[in-house]
Amino acid sequence: MEVDLSVSPRIGNSVHHLSSTAIPRQPPRQYSITRPRLALMCSPVDTITEKNEDNPGPRCGHTLTALAAVGEEGSTGYVGPRLILFGGATALENSMTASGAIGSPGSSSTSITANGLAGATADVHCYDISSKNWSWLTPIGELPTPRAAHVAAAVGTMVVIQGGIGPAGLSSEDLHALDFTHRRPQWHKVSIQGSGPGPRYGHVMALVGQRFLMLIGGNDGKRLLADVWALDTSAKPYKWSKLEPEGEGPPPCMYATASARSDGLLLLFGGRDANCVPLASAYGLAKHRDGHWAWTIAPGLSPSPRYQHAAAFIHARLHVSGGALGGGRMVGDTSIAVLDTAAGVWCDTKAIVTSARAGSYSANATGRDTSFELIRRCRHAAAAVGDFVYVYGGLRGELLLDDLLVAENCQAAETTSAPPSAAAITTTVAADRQTVRSPGMCACGDKRTEKTFPEAIFNNAIAVVTPVVSAINGYTGKDTITENNMLQRPRTVSKGVEYLVEGSAAAAEANSAALAAAKGRIINGDIEQFQDGHDGVKTVRTGKQNSTLIMPESALLSSIPHVVQLHHRPVVAAAETGSAFGSMVRKLSIDRFENEDRSVCYGTAENEFAATELFNQQRSFNTVSKKVIAHLLKPRGWKPPVCRQFFLDYIEIADLCDTAEQIFSNEPSVLVLKAPVKIFGDLHGQFGDLMRLFDEYGSPSTAGDISYIDYLFLGDYVDRGQHSLETLMLLLALKVEYLHNIHLIRGNHEAADINAVFGFRIECIERLGERDGIWAWHRFNQLFNWLPLAALIEKKIICMHGGIGRSINYLEQIENLQRPVAMEGGSLILMDLLWSDPTENDSMEGLRPNARGPGLVSFGPDRVMEFCNANDVQLIIRAHECVMDGFERFAQGHLITVFSATNYCGTVNNAGAILVLGRDLVVIPKLIHPLPPAILSSEASLEHTEDAWMQELNANRPATPVRGRPEGTNNQGSNAWI
Repeated sequence: MEVDLSVSPRIGNSVHHLSSTAIPRQPPRQYSITRPRLALMCSPVDTITEKNEDNPGPRCGHTLTALAAVGEEGSTGYVGPRLILFGGATALENSMTASGAIGSPGSSSTSITANGLAGATADVHCYDISSKNWSWLTPIGELPTPRAAHVAAAVGTMVVIQGGIGPAGLSSEDLHALDFTHRRPQWHKVSIQGSGPGPRYGHVMALVGQRFLMLIGGNDGKRLLADVWALDTSAKPYKWSKLEPEGEGPPPCMYATASARSDGLLLLFGGRDANCVPLASAYGLAKHRDGHWAWTIAPGLSPSPRYQHAAAFIHARLHVSGGALGGGRMVGDTSIAVLDTAAGVWCDTKAIVTSARAGSYSANATGRDTSFELIRRCRHAAAAVGDFVYVYGGLRGELLLDDLLVAENCQAAETTSAPPSAAAITTTVAADRQTVRSPGMCACGDKRTEKTFPEAIFNNAIAVVTPVVSAINGYTGKDTITENNMLQRPRTVSKGVEYLVEGSAAAAEANSAALAAAKGRIINGDIEQFQDGHDGVKTVRTGKQNSTLIMPESALLSSIPHVVQLHHRPVVAAAETGSAFGSMVRKLSIDRFENEDRSVCYGTAENEFAATELFNQQRSFNTVSKKVIAHLLKPRGWKPPVCRQFFLDYIEIADLCDTAEQIFSNEPSVLVLKAPVKIFGDLHGQFGDLMRLFDEYGSPSTAGDISYIDYLFLGDYVDRGQHSLETLMLLLALKVEYLHNIHLIRGNHEAADINAVFGFRIECIERLGERDGIWAWHRFNQLFNWLPLAALIEKKIICMHGGIGRSINYLEQIENLQRPVAMEGGSLILMDLLWSDPTENDSMEGLRPNARGPGLVSFGPDRVMEFCNANDVQLIIRAHECVMDGFERFAQGHLITVFSATNYCGTVNNAGAILVLGRDLVVIPKLIHPLPPAILSSEASLEHTEDAWMQELNANRPATPVRGRPEGTNNQGSNAWI
């Protein structure tokens, strides 16, 4: 019977399909605000079996596939979510299973000598999530041959299997679909036209974007493979297409895992290469809007290499369990790990991973922690249902396992809301704090300090949290440096309202508990009480008497005003080994931080249509932008060009500038943005630093995090550095390709009179030739006059390049600036916006002369507070000044300076940073250290030459002093003299 993949299933006839329309529509889901958390431990599930044959029994090399619920709960014909277990090996070679049986009644169980396993089966078992009941299924139709090491994927109401190895060797390459549309499941063989991937085992398969069945790698009995195949389930006749994705992909390997994120990103992790070496890399594969596929290397550092493990996505978090290392060894303390694809970090059960974890288990290890022993296994299977990851079976040494484990990606534990209204927060520390335990809340334990973080602390006081250093290079322990010493910034005590709570983690946990408690109280009545900052009670009616429905979390969150917060610990990329700069930059790290991901949910028809367009719609027709991105967006693989000649000619540069200028001309002077947003400070032509930031914390591509978070750049793209052309052209190309997600505003170096002196004009002439270089430089500066001037995020955070100076009191003054505008033709408002700085510290109020030159001013913390109060904003984010840690606070946290270029001008030895603003308006600084000096080898000689070029260029144009360092009055290279 032929399987139809193109139309919806029709009950009562023989037509079936694998298209996305087969997926039962779920009610719109209310996604809560999440943050990356440590990996969670698994616990066993007490399952129910009515008959002996209903128990799947010990096995490995099987598949476990999740099927969504069908219908509405409580309605006739409703079927809850299920797990479908198929195939596997039920015994070891020359031995029997623990139960003494090989397979289940009626199954075909034979030896798989190639794998050292036996008892291959084609049994199908179903686990009902709600009833915890296992049942043995006897589908009708053409039964697949017994097999293990095969692959399976859920497509609508079907489970599709392919490949594997059985009693006669490799299984056929046929696609078999187990259809659950009718009361009794039925097997079908999918009719495929043309050739396909062929027989193989140890490969991976997943459904991407609810449309493309992707099959990758494995072993065809002769060699390991790295090929990529796709089957479009929406197009008939069905055929496999071999893809040639762009970018750096995984090596030939087997026993990896592949899981699909809800927005269409396929993530391949781990595996074993041709030399039997376990792999630790993760690769993302995504389909661009113009139809081509591309690989990208996932950011973050995996805690351990592994193969024969299991993995499953929950929202943006990839949960990885178990795995083997070879030679009878299995992954040990890091057997449970999570890759947060939105934050770009790996976590294990102990900490955020900044270096590879040491230690592994031997096959017969004893005396280990029982919690880790439970998940120490390989060749098992995992599947995600809602917020839960289920794991079944596997192999531990010579023992086949038959237990079902579950780990909860606890939504209550990661739900955070903003603290109450800023007016309710005072600087008076309360005499007492009360800890509240709310139903459904999960305590977060810190095993390093043997303490449990309280779920809630009433926010009638500002909590200043003493930081705890997370594990870096194998070190864990409590940081004895206070927050003031760590940041080395003078502070004054506020006598009024403080909007930014430096101890934001405690505040977030407090409000998580308050939110959960509020939900619990709504269940029992229609009156909800919120305690305000003056110990009063505000009463809010829900509009229903004795309601039994929980208010959606989005409604609860909207009832609590968001307050912008700076997280108490920044994220720092692992320090370079052997770096002489390690002692020059203060090493800051975190043990936990807020998540900045933007969860993707189809939910409504509009969202589903938008998601479909994301897959199928053609991107910009501007081929230059595609060429630039393909040539330059290589976060891990970019190297300075051997020849300084630029790869674009002036015609292509003009084409891209024309397209970008049209986009900028249609944007307002003040951009209006939504969180989450990554915010970049000055780059100054240091393209290598931009690639490092993309590599460490996510890159703007469809295979990266552009679907989850916007990018905002605060100007000063050119001058000083040796790759201003690469930096500027890539940002313009990204703007053209992702015009709604990439945002650029103007800096003071985006002006002809400045970049003619500080290097950009010289670079254009040197790399494009004198005639074309001068023409291109003029064209760039015409484009700069159209750049937006500021950005307002969530109506609470104003971002600009310089500051508010003496003249800017209201946002409307910036909004009213007409573009195009040249610096020499601009007003005092434009001058202040692009050139002014904060004073040296919070004790210096009012307006002061600016060391940059005559006519420029520095503004004090009182001006910051006046501006924030007058415009109902809570934070100013600006760039323009080099700061040693890459970011620095001013005005008691109401202003943050961010600087993204490291070792500014080759002499300052500063760190670079970006600010990541989450949906909960928590600001997370993320840092990179300066690289060590280049070693004079043949490989490094080019970079050394370019460093010398930059230093020679800046010899007579010294950098603006680092914030807090005075500038000599006789410095003729300073901005004051220019």
